[in-house]
Amino acid sequence: MDDPRLDKLLWSLRVFKTRPLAAAACRAGRVTVGELPAKPGRDVRAGEILRVRLGALTRTLRIVAIPRARVGAKQVAEFMADLTPAAESARAKQADLEHRLARQRGAGRPTKKERREISELFEG
Repeated sequence: MDDPRLDKLLWSLRVFKTRPLAAAACRAGRVTVGELPAKPGRDVRAGEILRVRLGALTRTLRIVAIPRARVGAKQVAEFMADLTPAAESARAKQADLEHRLARQRGAGRPTKKERREISELFEG
């Protein structure tokens, strides 16, 4: 398997949980190779840089080698280098926290269960 499809590579390197999710992300324009949006069937070579938008996080990945099949979580680092800046990861964590804490307008006061969950977020 010399040059695999982009969606298959993203699935085999565990960026996406399933191959259809990887293909859908490519079709939606959330995956770019270099600076250009990429289709799911595009061939990918070692050394190329991918940008994958996952919610609020945009991961920057460099392909080091092409795997023959889906790799285990511990082996991902052998095939892919994560170039995502630390500031980007911190920004995504902050956005996730704000999203979890946001209450809908008119929802009233938090219940006892919700208050416990909020305190767990800040303590742990």
